Amino acid sequence: MMTNSLLAIFMPFIGTTIGAGCVYFMKGKMNRTVQRILTGFAAGVMVAASIWSLIIPAMEQSEHMGKLAFLPAFIGVWGGFIFLLVLDKLIPHLHLNSECPEGVCCNKLGKSAMMVMAVALHNLPEGMAVGVVVAGWMTGSESISAAAALTLSLGIALQNLPEGAIISMPLKSNGMSKGKSFTYGVLSGIIEPIGAIMTILMARFVVPLLPYLLSFSAGAMLYVVVEELIPEMSEGEHSNIGTIFFAVGFTLMMMLDVALG
Repeated sequence: MMTNSLLAIFMPFIGTTIGAGCVYFMKGKMNRTVQRILTGFAAGVMVAASIWSLIIPAMEQSEHMGKLAFLPAFIGVWGGFIFLLVLDKLIPHLHLNSECPEGVCCNKLGKSAMMVMAVALHNLPEGMAVGVVVAGWMTGSESISAAAALTLSLGIALQNLPEGAIISMPLKSNGMSKGKSFTYGVLSGIIEPIGAIMTILMARFVVPLLPYLLSFSAGAMLYVVVEELIPEMSEGEHSNIGTIFFAVGFTLMMMLDVALG
């Protein structure tokens, strides 16, 4: 159990690290089309993971509520949306291809640090999602298996591959050294295992609220998709490539969850 738990906790971080390593074998700037492909893919994976790995299990665990089985998921999704909305307003961060920082003004943070903060901001709910599922599995929840926990972790790791590259490649293109660009890319993902471990440590409080927390994580992830990833894959000259790869990511995660979970 311990080996599988550690694998589930750290797999998303490994995905980010591998993606950040693109600075060592990709030359020049990241092509805008490639950015759209990677962002669309990540968005599709996150939406599918939110539905099959989080919201559906949350409603299954609430079946004893009869016609109100949707209620914990409804409350949780809204809680996740509001939580990320508040963080989005408070934490200083800068989105890809943007020159206008968001959140509370902080002149001490440079552009690179704020780009890392932007990715770390939406990596937090992903880490929490893994932590909630692992905590549910470790405490014997009937609707969550080791395979389900590992599948969610694998899905998030897959969408972290492009995220690591999306952070490190522009930094290198702006003159930062490969080593420093790689480090910033890695740091953007460190919040995920931290969030997962903190959630697991609170397992005795987590398990009674599992349906709410599963859907809370889903709501937070969906906020990131709608607020950040979809606009990024669609901005600039019209192109359907991001939409196509959204479908690729969505169907891939859907297949993984059903086949392996």
